[in-house]
Amino acid sequence: MMNRCAWANSEPNLSYHDREWGVPVHDDRKLFEFLILEGAQAGLSWTTILKKRENYRKAFDGFDARKVARYDARKTRKLLADPGIVRNRLKVESAVKNAQAFLAVQKEFGSFDKYIWQFVGGCPKQNQRRSFKEVPARTSESDAMSKDLLKRGFKFVGSTICYAFMQAVGMVNDHTTDCFRHGK
Repeated sequence: MMNRCAWANSEPNLSYHDREWGVPVHDDRKLFEFLILEGAQAGLSWTTILKKRENYRKAFDGFDARKVARYDARKTRKLLADPGIVRNRLKVESAVKNAQAFLAVQKEFGSFDKYIWQFVGGCPKQNQRRSFKEVPARTSESDAMSKDLLKRGFKFVGSTICYAFMQAVGMVNDHTTDCFRHGK
């Protein structure tokens, strides 16, 4: 039996942990997806978001930032009526604002990937945590990321959300040292 991080004890967390969490992501569409999902997760469990992930992909046009950036009041009302996503007005509206800010970052830096990975010097930070209790909710890197994203007009990007994003997209490796995914 393989050792895993303690939080990956049942589905959908188990599959997500084994296949995605902590794997470096350099695809802008996937980075946008995680940015929106992490913001939607604020105040909720990640399990809740994972269970709604496919619904989010459908509701948000496959996380095509160009399409999401053009959502209007009618589309927002439609999203707020969709039981397959978190129906929180601020979170839905922030997805639209974040898409607009995302496109601006792409234009300035050439890609969101190039911009976002600068906060860890371009390569994953390899942590050596023996227990998930050692994992911080935020770091100086997530503080800097949050501050810069907020300055650029992003919403739902506090430092804790940014650190969860960094973990999800492999900017930091927070698999515990006894986890089979730690060294991969």
